[in-house]
Amino acid sequence: MSGTTTAGSQQADAPVPGRRSGGAHVNRWVVLTVLCASLLLVAIDATVLHVAVPAVTEDLRPGSIQLLWIVDAYPLMCASLLILFGTLGDRVGRRRVLLFGYTLFAVASAVAAYAPSAAVLIGARALLGVGGAMIMPATLSILRQVFPDRRERALAVGIWSAVAAVGAAVGPLVGGLLLEHFWWGAVFLINIPLMAASLPIGRWLLPESVSDAEGPWDVFGAVLAAAGLCGAIFGVKRAGSGELLSVGTWLPLLAGIVLIAWFVRRQRRRPHPLVDVGTLTRAGFGTSVGCIVLTVLALVGLALIAAQYLQLVLGLSPLQTGMRLLPLSVAAIAAGLAGSRLLALMGPRAMVSLGFVVTALAVLCLTGVGEEDRPGLLIGGFVLLGFGLETTLFGCYESMLSEAPPEQSGGAAAVGETAYQLGAGIGIALLGSVMNAAYGPGVRGAAGDSGLPSTAGDDASHSLGEAYEVAAQYGGPSGEALRQAARGAFVSGLHATLLVSAGLLLVGALAALRLPRRMDGQPQEPDGAERPTGPEGHGGSGQLLSRGVTQS
Repeated sequence: MSGTTTAGSQQADAPVPGRRSGGAHVNRWVVLTVLCASLLLVAIDATVLHVAVPAVTEDLRPGSIQLLWIVDAYPLMCASLLILFGTLGDRVGRRRVLLFGYTLFAVASAVAAYAPSAAVLIGARALLGVGGAMIMPATLSILRQVFPDRRERALAVGIWSAVAAVGAAVGPLVGGLLLEHFWWGAVFLINIPLMAASLPIGRWLLPESVSDAEGPWDVFGAVLAAAGLCGAIFGVKRAGSGELLSVGTWLPLLAGIVLIAWFVRRQRRRPHPLVDVGTLTRAGFGTSVGCIVLTVLALVGLALIAAQYLQLVLGLSPLQTGMRLLPLSVAAIAAGLAGSRLLALMGPRAMVSLGFVVTALAVLCLTGVGEEDRPGLLIGGFVLLGFGLETTLFGCYESMLSEAPPEQSGGAAAVGETAYQLGAGIGIALLGSVMNAAYGPGVRGAAGDSGLPSTAGDDASHSLGEAYEVAAQYGGPSGEALRQAARGAFVSGLHATLLVSAGLLLVGALAALRLPRRMDGQPQEPDGAERPTGPEGHGGSGQLLSRGVTQS
């Protein structure tokens, strides 16, 4: 990676001859603007479709499996290919991979916007995931290159983090706004003009660089990692959809675990691995990765349930739902911009532990919500949630990446990102199961008490939306009784889910006690000398800093 030099002034990342080199000829803040614009689109695209699912369902009439793939194809492909494209960019040029990602993202957006069928939309969403996997690692590598000064890089990373937080939070807001005036395909069309503008601007302004790492790129290892992650994350997502005991869940999950184990064994034996898996045994690195999984596990499934609560229980529109979630984004932005100072003052152990405790407190506060709207409680809870979440993940990523060797920082970033995706899948599976266990029996019992057939109770127990449909179908006092019972059961399930989430977050606070008490405090060396990672400059950190907010 760039920005780190040896005593002999040999660069870890060498600019490609004939290309612009970051800092000398290009205004680095302009480069940051270009990078943040592309990051914003990737972050928005991760959440913008959530509010459009009902409109897509009404228009394309997908089956239940197809609907699951429409939502999951993007994150599944993106997570599976991060290591592949991150390491490929190190070898063939990060700007080159980034520009390919821009092109693919624009083309896939156009196909998705005008998809005539669910199958075409699934394919387009998968291509969007491939483009996102190209964009994310390259964006972060270039950012590190053009900001070699650690103090400036800390500010740049804070801006990058804030942009990602904005994109994640305004995704539903943008989607809701567009759906009130246009058809569902408009949520994809917004990508095209910005990506089209980013291509020539990026080719002109962005620096090109490649790593001087020795040895060939391990093509087979990269494919192993992609296939293993795809199988594991797909299995976890299937479990989260309620098919916990299905062969279609366990077969890809076990296959993914076997392939990942094979990948790890292969990397241990190679003299020039794609990812130095030995760093996972370091307390700071391994604990940080575990804390990322715990944080996302506790919150991602909860975020999806919260969106349903706002729309189905409180009756808010998609646009109003996005506005209610906006305080979370604002708080996360503040935490991201203040993160470097907090880390320097507190150190990773105290910062991450405090973040977990604040987030757990926010989750416990939200147990006060009910069937009636309490906007003050929701806003206060979301503010604490956003601040605690971003604080936790900032410290985790900083500690994780500072433990990795500079030449392996791209691989370390990919490990952090896949930890996020894995935690998201497990969180949806675990918290979804808790929600269903609390919600289903109450709805089935209410349907039986109302004199409705057992099939009606079974259908209504799948989700609150289906319960409303069954209630409308039967109508009368029985339908209204079922509707009210389903709302009450959903709120009870939400409370149970919140309590489980709080428990997981407190476990994370205890786990964070294994992190270093403080960052290495060595002073900066003169230009041309090895620069150790530290709290002010983040060293190799900042990679994927704000991903906790991007899909929650």
